[in-house]
Amino acid sequence: MSKKVYIVATIRPWNINIFNNIISNYPGHWHLITAVKDLTLEKIKQLNPRYIFFPHWSHIVPRSITDFSECVCFHETDVPFGRGGSPIQNLIVRGYKETKITALRMTKDLDAGPVYLKHRLSLQGRAEDIYIRSSKIIAGIIREIITKEPVPKPQKGKVVVFQRRTPEQSVIPLKLKAIDEIFDYLRMLDAAEYPKAFIERGGFRYEFSRPILLRTGVIQADVRISKQKSRRKNDFTKLS
Repeated sequence: MSKKVYIVATIRPWNINIFNNIISNYPGHWHLITAVKDLTLEKIKQLNPRYIFFPHWSHIVPRSITDFSECVCFHETDVPFGRGGSPIQNLIVRGYKETKITALRMTKDLDAGPVYLKHRLSLQGRAEDIYIRSSKIIAGIIREIITKEPVPKPQKGKVVVFQRRTPEQSVIPLKLKAIDEIFDYLRMLDAAEYPKAFIERGGFRYEFSRPILLRTGVIQADVRISKQKSRRKNDFTKLS
């Protein structure tokens, strides 16, 4: 019996690392796609995979591909709650301490497909820590799916949709009063290829990364200072 073919399509370094070190060693023939230009219907037809897995792909997958192959994406909420963009940030800013990673079949509607599996995910640590943690969980989910080939089941419950955060929303809100709230804001935006939390004052931008909340109630963080490129339409960062 010939081995089944599988594809993982991802653009994030933590998922690529997990593929190379763990997933590629699973039974079957494995292929990695890391660029949008390489995800073509012609290539998919040539490989004819049993599944295509999309951990942190962040691009619209053509309907022609989702119709041809069984495509599985991963979302860091207990869907149908939290469909939409920036799930980790939207959860943390709402005060959540943990969530679930949902593996679901991709359909024409975003994050609305039937569910294969759900696994718990802690929201402790920096955003990048959470993404690295989630990549390991996703690897386990992928192994479970290729082993058991579960039939996905329709989502149940009230639909709540999150809006994808914009770069301008990385500004630290002045309304934050508690040190824990400020810490959460800094850590939820601290990941590679993600806009860091920042303030702007006097023509300079101050970007914060690697925050640590000390037992004394003090936050220590790295700060990158650069010249402010241009003033935005709304002045989010007036400080008294």
